[in-house]
Amino acid sequence: MLTHVVLVQFEALSTAREAAARLLAMKGRIPSMLDIEAGVDVTRSDRSYELALITRHHDADGLAAYQVHPTHQEVLTFLKANALGSVAVDFNSNAA
Repeated sequence: MLTHVVLVQFEALSTAREAAARLLAMKGRIPSMLDIEAGVDVTRSDRSYELALITRHHDADGLAAYQVHPTHQEVLTFLKANALGSVAVDFNSNAA
């Protein structure tokens, strides 16, 4: 199992909420994406990002297929137009 984690910075929490809704709307629409979670930060600490995304895939090929899928590309266009920055990490996990 490959877990994909992305943290995104936005200027406004309303934009982060819109991004989370768009991300969650991808559920069930991308065959290689086994699971998705997305949420807006609630602690608002100095080191917080506004949005977290977690997706799970069988393997690196599944992640690659997700990344080029038209549904993901549509959401990615919104993120790129509105995000101040992002970081990501992909790791092998035991998640079911």
